[in-house]
Amino acid sequence: MNLTHLQIFLDVVRLGSFAAVARKQDTDPSSISRQIAAIEAELGVRLFERTTRRLVLTEAGQLTFDRILAPIEEIGEIRELARDVVAVPQGNLRVSTSVAFGERWLMPRLPAFREAYPKIRLELILSDETTDLVAEKIDLAIRLGARLSGPYVASKLLTTRYHLVASPAYLEKAGRPATPAEIPAHETIAFPFPGFRSQWKFRSARGRVQEIEIEPALIISNALALRRAALEGLGMALLSDWTIRNDLESGKLIDVFKGLEVTATDFDTAAWTLYPSRSYVPAKTRCFIECLKVWS
Repeated sequence: MNLTHLQIFLDVVRLGSFAAVARKQDTDPSSISRQIAAIEAELGVRLFERTTRRLVLTEAGQLTFDRILAPIEEIGEIRELARDVVAVPQGNLRVSTSVAFGERWLMPRLPAFREAYPKIRLELILSDETTDLVAEKIDLAIRLGARLSGPYVASKLLTTRYHLVASPAYLEKAGRPATPAEIPAHETIAFPFPGFRSQWKFRSARGRVQEIEIEPALIISNALALRRAALEGLGMALLSDWTIRNDLESGKLIDVFKGLEVTATDFDTAAWTLYPSRSYVPAKTRCFIECLKVWS
């Protein structure tokens, strides 16, 4: 059977529609439909029940998916193993991370990777949505938060620390709070996520935790825009170190409580690398992981 058609069948099952697979392959949905029809004609069964809203696997379709999934993925690994025999790592590498982390931390480091591995074609997917690594064929993802759990191989890339920051202009106008208890009297900018928009936590060197309730004057869902609002003097904002490190070093933003740890949810957060759990990790992925370790 045509391996390309079978791979498309797997992609349709994972993504849920011909249109989604067509967008991914930059082709027309009718082309995907024809290739699925070719498999159905060869097998002599219908793989999907088609409705106006969605595709549903038939019993024969589910059996086919269950039986071919492992062999097709194994063939893919064999191909990658054969490519890795060559001296220079090469191929298409799909990397996923958040918009802010990609722009502020990863992008400045990519020129060094491109210079070291010019034959690796890097496809960077920046999205604040949680991506299904298998369905989207992501080789490596970088995700943020407390320790992650799930079906992927995870490794800590770097520890994340948050800082309560404000611009010199804002602090000159509103005054610098002497203690966290004074924060409610100030203009604050926050993420719309649970915890971030309602209270901030401060921990002293002795481990004493103080929780401060906030009522943000401005709520922004994107870290880059929130950083810009702080730079423009619109208030105090809670931002990660990798977002604002250059701003702190240049003095464009001030760490309001430099002697305290601060967070909205968990003091122990990090950036994590994740990749699908499988026996063989291609050289292109290994190279990128090693570069990440050096950069961190």
